[in-house]
Amino acid sequence: MMDSIKEIKEYLSTITQLSETEMTTFQQDSRKGVQQALRQYEKRQQKQAELAIKCFEMSEFERHARQQGARLIAGIDEVGRGPLAGPVVAAAVILPENHGILGLDDSKKLSEKKRLALYEEICTCALAIGVGEITAKVIDEVNIYQASKLAMCQAVENLTVKPDHLLIDAMYLDLPIAQDKIIKGDARSVSIAAASIVAKTIRDQQMAEYGKQYPEFDFEHNAGYGTKKHLAALASTGITPIHRKTFAPVKQYC
Repeated sequence: MMDSIKEIKEYLSTITQLSETEMTTFQQDSRKGVQQALRQYEKRQQKQAELAIKCFEMSEFERHARQQGARLIAGIDEVGRGPLAGPVVAAAVILPENHGILGLDDSKKLSEKKRLALYEEICTCALAIGVGEITAKVIDEVNIYQASKLAMCQAVENLTVKPDHLLIDAMYLDLPIAQDKIIKGDARSVSIAAASIVAKTIRDQQMAEYGKQYPEFDFEHNAGYGTKKHLAALASTGITPIHRKTFAPVKQYC
């Protein structure tokens, strides 16, 4: 049995479930350090319980699709509609029914650290991941809405496993697969949230690389959005090959 406060703290920081005997023992330990560690353990357990409840609630659309006979359900989302530069990137993610990933949410609501951790979990756990990308040149040719649809279709086509049901954030796709359009789907469906996280992570990595190529535009920090530094570089340097020429204020520099 552990005797030192340090040993108990280390144990409580890593254990996922205490036995009744262990809980009673720690509760009866009058040392302040032990009680503080126990409170932290209980707080972490409460947080995990809340995340599990949220995961269950965000799996409603997946459960409904499975009740209709679906087995390979792909969540689909895109990122990059609003930036002045860079591609629009979409992802399609098929999660197993009992994936156990807690904390999935709209990628915009997550810290970078949490998003990257979830991205690694998704890549490890997913049955399949497909990615689609439409360049700024094509965005200018077909408009951003159509480009987003194209990216999503590409993502589905690039899955190594063919889905039998699609859950899509805020639109329908011209694909012969049963599908549900879900408004604000990245905050309501675990599959779409996973796709949102994958798409944003990949696009942010791409824009960071563009930041090295065009350092004055600060793409690694603004992801192509019209920040003050980005707009100043546009005015002083002009456009790059990854700028969207049909977007204001980029078009005034073309």
